[in-house]
Amino acid sequence: MAHTRSPLPSSLPADSARPRSLTRRRRLALGAAVAVAILAPAGVVAPAALAAPAHPAAPGAAAAPAAPRALAVPAAVPGPPSGWSTIFSDDFNGASGAGPSSSWMYDTGPGSSFGTGEIETMTNSSSNVHLDGNGDLGITALKSGSAWTSGRIQTTTANVGAPAGGELEVTASIEQPNPGSGLGYWPAFWMLGPGQWPENGEIDILEDVNALSQHSGTFHCGTDPGGPCNETTGVGSGLQACSGCQTGFHTYTVIVNRTNTSNESITWYLDGTQFFQATEGQVGAATWQAAVDHNFSIIFDLAMGGGYPNGVCGCTSPSSATTSGATMSVAYVAAYQTGSGSTPPPTSPPPSGTTGPIHGVGGLCVDVRGASSANFTPVQVYTCNGTNAQQWTVVQAGSTLHALGKCLDIKGGGTADGTTVDLYDCNNTGAQVFIPQSNGSLSNPQSGKCLDDPNSSTTPGTQLQIWDCNGNANQRWTLP
Repeated sequence: MAHTRSPLPSSLPADSARPRSLTRRRRLALGAAVAVAILAPAGVVAPAALAAPAHPAAPGAAAAPAAPRALAVPAAVPGPPSGWSTIFSDDFNGASGAGPSSSWMYDTGPGSSFGTGEIETMTNSSSNVHLDGNGDLGITALKSGSAWTSGRIQTTTANVGAPAGGELEVTASIEQPNPGSGLGYWPAFWMLGPGQWPENGEIDILEDVNALSQHSGTFHCGTDPGGPCNETTGVGSGLQACSGCQTGFHTYTVIVNRTNTSNESITWYLDGTQFFQATEGQVGAATWQAAVDHNFSIIFDLAMGGGYPNGVCGCTSPSSATTSGATMSVAYVAAYQTGSGSTPPPTSPPPSGTTGPIHGVGGLCVDVRGASSANFTPVQVYTCNGTNAQQWTVVQAGSTLHALGKCLDIKGGGTADGTTVDLYDCNNTGAQVFIPQSNGSLSNPQSGKCLDDPNSSTTPGTQLQIWDCNGNANQRWTLP
């Protein structure tokens, strides 16, 4: 059925008719689909000798923009320009028919479980997801009888983020599917924040529908339905012309810019030319921080049918005439970073970042009880003693706090006042995000509460909890 939606507030740019509902990201939070690890060997290091990419310039960017360019042929991963560093990349080299590298996992399941209305089944079959042997990833939609299959892959962790005071660029060179009859095709390149949707954010870098040779960019945040991002629609550019995007490779890019701490931004680019921007001022600081100030996973998928293509065509897609076998091809994907913070790598060695004690009320330190690294070990206040149990690493891009190789975690992902805090394996969920506030508090966006020393206790061994944010001394923390 065609989708109908309420208009966006006049202060926000309107998007095309594009319901995303609890979409592809809800299934991650709720486990409605199965993520299957890919075991192929990794090969994702960008050669240092390659020329710098045509980085678009965002406000405060460290490098000037190069001329916009469309890629006529698949290309290797460009190296970073001066002042930037490559934090993730994949050039999709490998034998024809092989799966992607171990940096990726398949996200499988029926489209009916995704919340978007799409009708395909996502598989881990090489018929749907494969390397082409020429340096490209291919995701192919196939019809068998009345049933469609396709593919979706995502990075195995939330591995890219903009550090406080810095920037993140995520870019890919993509050739959109080019079917003879494309009604219902829905290719996407996007990023998803850990935790709850839409509160913890989604950034759609490329979407097109119905093989129209168009593109759009969208930001999802806040609450669903409605909220500051007008969910389930989001704040977006709407579909725009994308000449040659189905017959050649083009670069699709976002820059998350946190250099202006009073008004951070996300800017979208096609071939180095800006076409849309969303800012912190549009949605409010608290909503923005919960949606943006942390790490994201990178996702490629090719859906069939659903709310976005149906809303654009005013019909139900795909049709019996829709052509089977069209492919979204990806020549490379890369993430670059600049700024003062750091992003944890895909695996879990000790993260880089500022390390030291966290001080609270009465001069006590945040402490892992008994210096035990076992999951569910209580995190407490205790007399400062300089031991490893009190050495916390602040990972700015993910807004997480690490000690003894694990993360500060809200027990069971609880959101109620008095839910205790403990140590647990780092897992990129919203229960492990604590965003420093200007008043010294550590806010958890998922619960909307703050790290709290119960009753301002100065008794060593008192376990910490979350509580309504109030700015009192027992919620003010001095980070290393």
